[in-house]
Amino acid sequence: MTLWPKSVRSHVKTGHDREIIAAYPFRSAAPTSLWASLIDGASQNLAFAGYTNYFLWQQHPRLGTRLKAKADSGARIRFLVGDPGSDVTRKREEVEGVPLTVGTRIRITLDALEKMGPVRGVEARFSDQHIALSVFQFDDQMLVTPHIASLLGDESPMFHLRRLEDDGLYDRFADHVTALWEGGRPVEL
Repeated sequence: MTLWPKSVRSHVKTGHDREIIAAYPFRSAAPTSLWASLIDGASQNLAFAGYTNYFLWQQHPRLGTRLKAKADSGARIRFLVGDPGSDVTRKREEVEGVPLTVGTRIRITLDALEKMGPVRGVEARFSDQHIALSVFQFDDQMLVTPHIASLLGDESPMFHLRRLEDDGLYDRFADHVTALWEGGRPVEL
């Protein structure tokens, strides 16, 4: 005999899945307001570990100004992007076969970061190791997109996570970002 009826137990998260706030069948199904609230609400650690990250600059007005203000207040902001000239990038461009190439999308991010100028607390690195998994970290919350086959990032599913326990889903993906960052090559901004 249990204290809670099955109908309650099936709707209340008690295991590791408690860290999953929401799941979206497509990254593009998540409201832009979610991204804005996570970006604006984070004050210590923001990591944008998407292979191109270009959509952020398209969807969030004055993102550079907002990030500079966060960095000036002590936040650490990291961008991990693919190398626009790498073989991994070229192969992905062949798979996607779209006019707005992966290399061009990466360059959009690099250009936006360059326009911010050198900002203490804002860093960028190249890595080709995260072509199939994007992780966006905002203090104790994150958005994770596992990329599916030939689909673009906005067509792949996305999970919204919140850190609630040691070595849970959030920590596993945060460790992944740390490992990629440590193995990345600095981008001169």
